[in-house]
Amino acid sequence: MKIHVLALDCVFDTGLATTLDVFTTANELAAMLGLDVARFEVCATGVRKKVHTAQGLRVPVKHAVECGNPDWTVIPAIGEKMPDGLQTALRRKDIADAANLLREQAASGTKIAAACIGTFVLAESGLLDEQRATTTWWLSSLFRQRYPAVRLDESRMLVSSGPFVTAGAALSHVDMALFLVRQASPELATLVARYLIVDSRPSQSAYVITDHLSHSDPTVERFEHWARGRLADGFSLDEAASAAGTSKRTLARRMQQVLGKTPLSYFQDLRVERAVHLLKTSDKSLEQIASLVGYAEGVTLRTLLRQRLGRGVRDLRKVE
Repeated sequence: MKIHVLALDCVFDTGLATTLDVFTTANELAAMLGLDVARFEVCATGVRKKVHTAQGLRVPVKHAVECGNPDWTVIPAIGEKMPDGLQTALRRKDIADAANLLREQAASGTKIAAACIGTFVLAESGLLDEQRATTTWWLSSLFRQRYPAVRLDESRMLVSSGPFVTAGAALSHVDMALFLVRQASPELATLVARYLIVDSRPSQSAYVITDHLSHSDPTVERFEHWARGRLADGFSLDEAASAAGTSKRTLARRMQQVLGKTPLSYFQDLRVERAVHLLKTSDKSLEQIASLVGYAEGVTLRTLLRQRLGRGVRDLRKVE
């Protein structure tokens, strides 16, 4: 399998390094164990002759044309983690050139994978329009606003849609690279994960800091403030809209645009967040906590926690 790793200037050091390390480890293990798996031919490519990481390290790259047509092009994140800096970076000429390159490669049959903020670079090309995708959770509001045609599900760690694969935040670069190894050999992917001590992380939900997202929009923030004060009382869309200083329709529209959720769904998220905090920091039983966050029975809360947090709930012993 021929893989191009597209390193753009200010590439995220960890993302680039972990992606390359997964493929290197896969080649080493396959050779050591005599597995019948073709080597991964990995080429670090760029759209500029000189590329430096976000930490200032020089990246030796070749132009994509020099490396031939790849089976996959992989886009690690660039090192802009906050909305303002990222929006400025996305206006760079090399990002536009990368988008053109990706369109050309896709037209010739190359599949494309992107992780974390690299998903923004892929979305800039327009190739993700009408495709399912994920992205780094704390930038999901910005992603949804910039690329409304993409069917975003930021709760997922990894999403495969047609010829594209997208991965969530930061260390999801490892999940993305392992996905590509798995296409060649599931056995080898499992071995690489064990050697690198990588657990399966199907969801980002357990890692999301909910109010970090809500503070990106005044209307959503007002709703969030109202909701946190009445988690035990139940949900009323009329009261929620009044507290947010807007109509029910506008509130629902803003919630969908910013968070991709209905007001009720977000209200449930806040209940789960509060319940998890109490499970970790108090001696209260699950039944007591359920009452504090508005559920009549502990079994209802237990089911909801498992559905929404998945494997991320394993360390909460009261849930078992």
